[in-house]
Amino acid sequence: MGVDAERGDVVMVALAADSAVSTWPAHRTVALLPGSLPKGGLVPDTPIHGFVTPPPPLALRIDGELRPERHDIELGGLLAFEIRNVLTAAEADAVVEASERFGYRDEAPGIATPPGMRMNKSVHWVADPEFLGPVLARMAALLPASIDGLTLHPRLSERLNMYRYDDGDVFNRHTDGDWPGFSLDAERRCMLQWPAHMRSCLTMLLYLNGPDDGVQGGNTRLYRPDGSSHDVRPAKGSALFFRHGFGPQSVLHVGCPVRGPVPKYVARINVMYEATTT
Repeated sequence: MGVDAERGDVVMVALAADSAVSTWPAHRTVALLPGSLPKGGLVPDTPIHGFVTPPPPLALRIDGELRPERHDIELGGLLAFEIRNVLTAAEADAVVEASERFGYRDEAPGIATPPGMRMNKSVHWVADPEFLGPVLARMAALLPASIDGLTLHPRLSERLNMYRYDDGDVFNRHTDGDWPGFSLDAERRCMLQWPAHMRSCLTMLLYLNGPDDGVQGGNTRLYRPDGSSHDVRPAKGSALFFRHGFGPQSVLHVGCPVRGPVPKYVARINVMYEATTT
């Protein structure tokens, strides 16, 4: 009887493990783009990934327990702010797990950076409205309703540019370009680009871990026009926003070096704005 009970315990543990694995669907390549390497050079066919079905661990709800708060950053007239409590700790962990399932690479697809600028690991993937819709709903009231005559679009671009900073990794001084929006086609096999009247105006850096998880370093340093700077410490589940593009309002910034055995994870998400079409 004792042996049977022991076997039953083993079976139950195995079933629980199988159930946990089965909550993550398979994934596939949905686009191939040239990928730039940290020290220069291109990899011709660098994949962008997508899940074959929406993954249950990333089906979020508008969580009543979260109270997102906006904190503006004084940056010499440039627009930058934090929104805290965007994700729960468990949700942040699920995003990290999703990214590791795709696998990080040295090359970054569709990103053109000069040698020595982006010294970290990258994976790009196309997320689902079940994940990004609730994220936007939680914080939409805290975002600028319009920028440069463009109106906030009711969806975030679903292409996530994710970065893992291992020991010694850094993203040296740069500005972010503006991007079109992206999502999956109806069959979830190809990445689609959104129409030209929708463009990104804000970078959203979603921090997925931080010092409480053992990350050492990894601040985001934002520069004012006079050359002085402001450091933002990564906080799990919080996000940093700032203007991007190549105009005078774009914020120059650095992903400061990470030290030690715990990598830093961050997702760049593009906040979309649109012109009125007639």
